[in-house]
Amino acid sequence: MQKSEQLYEGKAKKVFKTDDPEVYIVDYKDDATAFDGLKKGTIVGKGVVNNRMSNLLFQMLEKKGIPTHFVKELSERETAVKKVSIVPLEVIVRNIAAGSFSKRFGVEEGTVLKCPTLEFCLKDDDLHDPMINEYHILALGLASKEDLETITDMTFRVNDALKEFFLSIGIELVDFKLEFGRTTDGKIILADEISPDTCRLWDSKTHEKLDKDRFRRDLGGVEDAYHEVMRRIGLEK
Repeated sequence: MQKSEQLYEGKAKKVFKTDDPEVYIVDYKDDATAFDGLKKGTIVGKGVVNNRMSNLLFQMLEKKGIPTHFVKELSERETAVKKVSIVPLEVIVRNIAAGSFSKRFGVEEGTVLKCPTLEFCLKDDDLHDPMINEYHILALGLASKEDLETITDMTFRVNDALKEFFLSIGIELVDFKLEFGRTTDGKIILADEISPDTCRLWDSKTHEKLDKDRFRRDLGGVEDAYHEVMRRIGLEK
C-alpha cells in the first residue's frame, strides 16, 4: 500500500491518501494539546501508544459486532483505515463525574453516576466544541435521526465493552470521546481513536490518573502513565 498526498494534519494525527481510493493512512504524532490548542507540548511515544492501543481496541470491538474504520496496522505509528467523512460531532460518554462535567453540575470529581450519560458536542475548535442537542443536530443537518439512533446505540455498546475490558486490567473507564464516520456507501462506523488522549482512565484501586489529564493539569509522569496503560493491555513489557 503506497502513501501519497497528505489530506489533513490535525493536533494528533496526519492523514494520507493511498493508491486505494477507499483506504487512507493515519500517522499518529507525539504532539499534545489541551484547552482547544491553547496548551501545547510533546508526549514522547504518545503516537505509538495511541496507534497501537486504538488498533487493539478497534479489533476487539469489531469482534463484538461494532463496525470500525480499522483495516491494518502498518507500523508502530501508521494504520490503514477505511475512507470516511467524519460526522462533525464529538460523542462523549461519562460513567464517573470528572472534568467539565463536575464543574458544570457541581458534582464532586469521582462520583459514580447512577447511569452513563451521553453528550454531543459540535466538532469545531474555533467555537470551543460547544455542547449541542439532538434538535440542533437535526436542524443544522449534521446527521439524520436514523444516524443519531445508530450512533447512540453503538456508543453505549462501546461503553459496555470498554468498561468490561478496562476493569479486567485494573482500570476504571471514567469518560471518553468517540467520533463516527460515514463510508462512501453511507454506513456509519466508529472512527478516530480510543486512547489515553480520548479517555479518562483511572487505576481502579488508587484512582491514579493514567491519561491526558496528567498533561492538562501539569501532574507530571505523563509518558509513564501512557506506557502503564500499554503495559496493562499487553502491548508493552
